[in-house]
Amino acid sequence: MKVAIYPGTFDPITNGHLDIVKRASQLFDKIIVAVSSNMQKNPLFSIKERRRFVESTVKIFENVVVEDFDGLLVQYAKEKGACALIRGLRAVSDFEYEFQMALMNRKLMPELETVYLMPSEKYTYINSTIVKEVARLGGAVECFLPDVVATVLKNKFTDLKGGQ
Repeated sequence: MKVAIYPGTFDPITNGHLDIVKRASQLFDKIIVAVSSNMQKNPLFSIKERRRFVESTVKIFENVVVEDFDGLLVQYAKEKGACALIRGLRAVSDFEYEFQMALMNRKLMPELETVYLMPSEKYTYINSTIVKEVARLGGAVECFLPDVVATVLKNKFTDLKGGQ
């Protein structure tokens, strides 16, 4: 069984992320969407909330499971018996960072491949940080996010504004 891991913070999961999950699910027997705690990114949502968002949006894929993880990604991959990491590339600007990470991961675990997938062109400009900023400023985010996530994100900023 070919197992691949799609790691990320997913704060929140976007339609671009889902496009990558869909593409990866057609290439591998099992995809583990690994929601990282990654406190360096100072996530807006807790890991529990992010995992719930991902679970609710990937349930349409029979070979996709969701887990959270903290720690060294290659160690997690080894524990899960993964043969590949899935990474999304939106633009050339993503490549340099992703290339460095892939080389480091290869050094730590040579048998683990990194597979880059490009989302549909309609999602190439979407990232969670920009979507959160649009929502914070009161803009419409429904076209960037799954419906349930868009609603929760808008409510989160409404609640934060109410608390100030």
